[in-house]
Amino acid sequence: MLSLFFVLSRLKRLVKKIKDCNQNTIFAGCVSACALSTFFILPIGHLPIRKGNIMKEHMRASATDANPPETFYRPFLNYVQESVPVDEEARTLIADHCKLVSFDKGQRLLNMGGVCRYIYFILSGNCISYLTDSLGKTTTWFFHFNQPESNIKNLFAVDYKSFLSGGPAAVSIETLSPVTAIRFSVEDVHALSEGSRAIDRWLRLISEQAYMLTCERATTLMTLSAPERYRKLLANEPHLLNMFSNHYVATYLNVAPQSLSRIRGKFASGI
Repeated sequence: MLSLFFVLSRLKRLVKKIKDCNQNTIFAGCVSACALSTFFILPIGHLPIRKGNIMKEHMRASATDANPPETFYRPFLNYVQESVPVDEEARTLIADHCKLVSFDKGQRLLNMGGVCRYIYFILSGNCISYLTDSLGKTTTWFFHFNQPESNIKNLFAVDYKSFLSGGPAAVSIETLSPVTAIRFSVEDVHALSEGSRAIDRWLRLISEQAYMLTCERATTLMTLSAPERYRKLLANEPHLLNMFSNHYVATYLNVAPQSLSRIRGKFASGI
């Protein structure tokens, strides 16, 4: 298994290579920050529990949060069971350490520079995590949704470094439609990791997958040309073209919407 320190050291070496590239320096700095602090689940081990009262979430959650259906966590449980067997004790632990929340379209789950206090496992709806550079340019880091095509980067919305450390987040997370999600706090994740060997093992397994996804995302943005990035999207994530507007897909590829339209036109004509 990858330990926390090993993963971080590998990421730091990747960031150094990214910074050494002869690319746009502003964007390189933003991607470097994201590679270390945006979404990826690391082995939990002993999470630092922040003392004192946690600031109340500034978004308005649905009133149904007070009385969620008892099986609302089952999609998350099923996802965990795809990788590790989960006994009754672990199921009870999950049920006791998560909350069902809902958000309207256009709500911020996290502001860049704020503190990430929750992990969201998306049940329905769409949202994005994105970074903003010093000139105000935004780049979509990941799309978040729960569909058959979803993987780790889509299902979970979080700035994990901020979540663990209590430091400023590198990205903002915003809903593009009404969203329903399962929410985990720092204390919840700590309790899950400490209370169940199966869940702790699962966290370590997905840490490896998420580490690779994060590295791949950073290297794709920094080493491939715009047409190459689009070709890769067609090969690996063609569903995004039907799920999200040209604007958001363009920011995901780090190109202007007009440039994406030209690229799509060339591909359609076989040029």
